[in-house]
Amino acid sequence: MTTPVVDSSLWLRNYHPAPQSRARLVCFPHAGGSASYYFPVSAALSPELDVFAVQYPGRQDRRADPFIDTIEELADVIHLALAPTVLDGTPFAFFGHSMGSVLSFEVARRFEERDGVSPVALFASGRRAPSRLREENVHLRDDAGIVREMRNLGGTDSRVLGDPELLEMVLPAIRNDYRAVERYSRGTEARISAPIVVLTADDDPRTTVEEARAWSDHTTGASDLHTFTGGHFYLEQHAGRVIEVISQTMAQLVR
Repeated sequence: MTTPVVDSSLWLRNYHPAPQSRARLVCFPHAGGSASYYFPVSAALSPELDVFAVQYPGRQDRRADPFIDTIEELADVIHLALAPTVLDGTPFAFFGHSMGSVLSFEVARRFEERDGVSPVALFASGRRAPSRLREENVHLRDDAGIVREMRNLGGTDSRVLGDPELLEMVLPAIRNDYRAVERYSRGTEARISAPIVVLTADDDPRTTVEEARAWSDHTTGASDLHTFTGGHFYLEQHAGRVIEVISQTMAQLVR
């Protein structure tokens, strides 16, 4: 079977190139999110790390591109898009928030199983472990119901939530992403060898601390847990500490 050709430039944003850095960090956005969400992370970690952010289809400069509505298919394509960047021998790590956590996990699985390489670490933020299931149906709600969910979780500019024209632009991507992540699950047999560094808030309505701790069931390596306050988008209140966790972890793993 012929391997499809994927244009990496469509999928990756490198806001602060640091080609001489000791390692790369690839960041995966949350449901409805875009690559630009990680612009501050890129600025904070450059030139220590060469930071890339994944741009999903159907938003920002890719708004005309068709959605991909399963985590599995999205992971397949991102694996191909990332291959030229991460298969050159430079150590790399993944950071994902919310939906981005499970997506980065699935992409890491593909690199291990198909290419025999592994990230030096996977940072799983704001999401319960793949084997911890909940009945969720946000993607089946009407537009007002999805907006209520966005308000409850935070992380979306209030100017967007109050602007009908902007909402009309962003809601299809948000609904699509919720559909993908709410239909996703994995048993504890799905594992990677890379250590998993878990970041979560103890007041996140979508993830309990124990559900986050269960990420340890999905690695044969080490697992570490960092807890914060601040709800689902805790990392906006604690940006400095999140950067410290990434930087210190990478310094220990890549010398």
